[in-house]
Amino acid sequence: MKVAVCKYAVGQPADFEAFADRQQRLLEEAAARGARLAVLPEYLSLELAAVFPAAVRGDLHASLQAIQPLRARWLALFAGLARATGMHVLAGSFLLATAEGRYRNRSDLFAPDGGHAWQDKLQLTGFEKATGVIEGGDALKVAGIGDVRAGISVCYDSEFPLPVRAQYEAGARLLLVPSCTDTAAGATRVQVGCLARALENRMFVAQAVTAGRAAWSPALDENTGEATLYAPMDRGFPDDGILARTRGDEAWAVAELDFALLEGTRGRAQVANDRDWRGQQSPALARARVVEFTPP
Repeated sequence: MKVAVCKYAVGQPADFEAFADRQQRLLEEAAARGARLAVLPEYLSLELAAVFPAAVRGDLHASLQAIQPLRARWLALFAGLARATGMHVLAGSFLLATAEGRYRNRSDLFAPDGGHAWQDKLQLTGFEKATGVIEGGDALKVAGIGDVRAGISVCYDSEFPLPVRAQYEAGARLLLVPSCTDTAAGATRVQVGCLARALENRMFVAQAVTAGRAAWSPALDENTGEATLYAPMDRGFPDDGILARTRGDEAWAVAELDFALLEGTRGRAQVANDRDWRGQQSPALARARVVEFTPP
């Protein structure tokens, strides 16, 4: 399966139509390069706040409220683009209002046959907690993309091994990571998380990122990182785990993910973190003992 991950330079669209036109151009480019799956970054919906007056787009709470009426158009847009391009499309994430007047960071996955699945972000960053209105999700999912099962791990979630392990044990061999980080340290944390999840579970990881500056937005103000496709650092794959990565102004990193190779080499891997996972759950390893050095 050829997969494309986006390095999305945050813009300032004048209206929803301008936003939609850009998504169409981007996804048509990914499809023209042979992608069957395209991954867009976290917080993509917040770019839509740019269509509102400065007093709204410059205030996060007002922005979150303002974009809610655009949810139906968002769903229709990406469902239509998935059908038109013949790709599965992960549309980054949309900050969706719940019945309690709070918001969940929801990542929507669209299939070319009209199917729709989603995963809410589970773990909140310090920034999200500080908003006072964003809440974490409460369900972990795996969805089928053709013959491949995939899980979604929204940005910070990729830094936690156990939920991803649960997705792996439910059959996921591909992890989709829409991300948005504003510092080099944050970008590195997500990169390390992606590499670790690929190593632990012998799976592919597809990470999309936001890029550039958006001074008009309190959430998208600074963006850093490179869109990357990761593989296990083992037999048949790159030594550094990097299959493809964007450089400079490139919008897409694209690579063919060979799931037959992934499964075919699993039994003769140099290391077998996925098979040896349960070894760390031995009762003897559940708690460390403090010991004193003994005299020589």
